[in-house]
Amino acid sequence: MEKTQEVAVTQMRTLVQKLGSSTENYGDPTLMRFLIARSMDPEKAAKMFVQWRKWRASFVPNGFISESEVKDQLEDRKIFLQDLSNGCPVMIIKASKHYPAKDQLQYKKFVVHLLDKTIASSFRGREIGNERLIGILDLQQISYKNVDARGLITGFQFLQAYYPERLGKLFILNMPRFFVSVWRMVSRFLEKATAEKVVIVTNEDEKRDFIKEIGEEILPEEYGGRAKLVALQDVELAPLED
Repeated sequence: MEKTQEVAVTQMRTLVQKLGSSTENYGDPTLMRFLIARSMDPEKAAKMFVQWRKWRASFVPNGFISESEVKDQLEDRKIFLQDLSNGCPVMIIKASKHYPAKDQLQYKKFVVHLLDKTIASSFRGREIGNERLIGILDLQQISYKNVDARGLITGFQFLQAYYPERLGKLFILNMPRFFVSVWRMVSRFLEKATAEKVVIVTNEDEKRDFIKEIGEEILPEEYGGRAKLVALQDVELAPLED
């Protein structure tokens, strides 16, 4: 870590303590995520970290959201979790299997469940703190009844507020013309740093780049790869080391 980063992390730890919280169980890579998300401003990063810890304690009191809490969302089998591409787990969302949630609380819990599980799938015995995920949002065969701007916005807001710097990249595939206006509305809620990580794949050259970047051995066959699709609930995580 560079000297300036070390100084910022040390300042952030002190400020978190002053705000009545603690960074005791968190390594520098975790704190760096909050600092990067707040343009290396220790004060803003400390506030964000404290808010995240409060949110986590109230919304995820057991430390995780169990499958039984999000049964309805999992039944649609719309989220898939592939192997690691350059160390990042690849999560695929099939939008044609998604319908706007009637139960918004369960939907929010589902967002946490899928992000937590996706990130945890990259742990090799333990969490380092700087793990990132790659998302693929597949809009193939979606119709108006699958459109859920509110759900998309919620996902991005959770990523930005509670999972800073966890998104490595998001590829959007097969965007139909009618969805362009929906995306325009959703993208207003994206911070600049998030928007810069979104790649809309629109032509054959971009598709080739997408396949090359993720890797044929990771991508399922229908996306130009050689792997099989694996539903989120079928992925078993390795236990963490003590």
